[in-house]
Amino acid sequence: MLGYLAVLLAVPVGVVFYRSFRHGLGPVWSSLTTADARSAISVTLIVAVAAVVLNTIFGVGAALLLVRKQFPGRRLLDVLVDLPQAVSPIVAGLALVLVYDKFGFFGGWLQRHGIQLIFSLPGMVMATAFVSLPLVVRAVAPVLAESGDEQEQAARTLGASGWQTFRRITLPSIRDALAYGVVLSLAGSLGEYGAVTVVSGHVLGKTLTVTLFIDDRLENFDTTAAYSASALLALLAMVSLLVSRRLRSRTRSVA
Repeated sequence: MLGYLAVLLAVPVGVVFYRSFRHGLGPVWSSLTTADARSAISVTLIVAVAAVVLNTIFGVGAALLLVRKQFPGRRLLDVLVDLPQAVSPIVAGLALVLVYDKFGFFGGWLQRHGIQLIFSLPGMVMATAFVSLPLVVRAVAPVLAESGDEQEQAARTLGASGWQTFRRITLPSIRDALAYGVVLSLAGSLGEYGAVTVVSGHVLGKTLTVTLFIDDRLENFDTTAAYSASALLALLAMVSLLVSRRLRSRTRSVA
């Protein structure tokens, strides 16, 4: 088992770091501080943070609906939440293009009003949020179900508003689970490739994320830049994994 994991995970990641740093830190730093690399890192952070904010807001809302409410279509919503995990990200990106491109269902209307979603940052945020939304919902929903709603009902009986109840009772009870979901969502957003590659337009210096930058550098035989950017993403993924494991253990201890 350990040998299988080593061949499948440890060795490939180790080779990436070896290829990146075999000539020292200088070439890595030079590759990651070029104008194109800095732009890719900036675009990645903007897209990832925006997607995480959207997923936090709507993910918590969806979890509350699924756990606290009974309504027609609840099972359909439950299925839709898991849809991004069942559908290929490339299919998700293509679906967004078919709906929001200038020749899509709503794209013509958006274009006439000066709004461009596809082949721009907003479309990349939508694609990234679509793919990573289940990570927040599925982290928060079990904790909501475990904690129950007795305290929330008592707060409402005593005259607390919905926002006060959420802020003082619901949010503290899901804080660790929400943080866990947010970290996973951020990690997934930073490394997203499939959906983003369809909606980005691949404009160097404008709509290339780090993952697309790696692809572009490989196609242009700039392996140093490609390996350096890959090592950066791998390092971010490892940090996210460590943080998420710590948050996960805290969530389980509280539950």
